[in-house]
Order: sequence, then structure tokens, then C-alpha cells
Amino acid sequence: MQMTSNSFILRPAGIAAAFTLIAAMAHPSAHADSTVYKCVDKNGRVEFTDINKSGCKALDLPGYIPAPPQAARPNPAPSPAVTMRQGAARPAGASPSNFPRVDTSTQRARDDDRREILNEELRAEEKKLADLKRDFNNGEPERQGNEKNYAKYQERVAGMRDDIGRAEKNVEAIKREIANTR
Repeated sequence: MQMTSNSFILRPAGIAAAFTLIAAMAHPSAHADSTVYKCVDKNGRVEFTDINKSGCKALDLPGYIPAPPQAARPNPAPSPAVTMRQGAARPAGASPSNFPRVDTSTQRARDDDRREILNEELRAEEKKLADLKRDFNNGEPERQGNEKNYAKYQERVAGMRDDIGRAEKNVEAIKREIANTR
């Protein structure tokens, strides 16, 4: 095996050593500073290096995590405290000038359709909540034939209580969404 500055060239006798090196680099506790390339020259000699030359291929080593690039990254813009959904004004230049626009009457029709769909969902969720509360019977639902064991009955009552809580949260969420429509 012959060492050069950032690479080594394998002779036929050194192939086993190369596989050992690759296995060591692939080991989770091994660390590397850059990508490893496998190069084959015109004489068929294999070279492993951290310098990308013509005819070299980057090795996909399992468990190997390359170091992040050294170039300084600009800081991302701070996220706004208020989202569009919460009623913030659209930032200037938020959409490009060639962005497709919808005329006012079409948008109004879409908003009306959305509001109607939300109202239908609200009615369905309120009906579901009323049915759940009726079946719950103030915490004492009728026992079913398969509930001779009191623990099974208590488990069903707890499930009903959870279902009612979810339905109430759904109703509140739909009402908030309706209030946010234009």
C-alpha cells in the first residue's frame, strides 16, 4: 500500500487492507471529515481518497454521516408571531406578479361553498354529540348483555366519555373555522 497526501493506492496484496479500512470507516464510532471517493486509474489501480477527481465515484458507506459544508449559512428569516390564519395582513411581495389571480365573484362563491360545507359538518357533529350524550345517560348508560363483568361496563363508559370529549372539541374547532371565514 502506498500513501500519498490525502489518498492511498492499492496493490493487489493491499485489497484486504482496503476492505478493512472501508469497514472501519463505515463503523458508527468512526468519524470522517469529508466524502470518500473510489478512483480507478487507467492501469486498473484502485485509489481511495477524499479528493474528487475525474473518474472517481463517491462511496455510499452505511452509517457514514458526512460533515456539514464549511460555508457560512445565512440565518433563516424569523417566523412571524401571527400566522395568516390568525388574521395577519399578507406580507408585501408574498406572491409573484405572474401568480394567477381569482376574480372577486369566483372567490366569493368558493368562500360560500366552504362556509356551507363547514355548516354541514357542524350540524353532523352536533347531532353526533347529542346522540353520544343521550346514550351516555349522565354517566349511567344501560348495561349491555356482554357486560356482566363490571370492569367491561366501566371501560365502555370511559370510552363514551372520551368520545363525547372529542365530539365537543370537534364542534368547537368547526365553530372557530366558520368564524375565520370571510
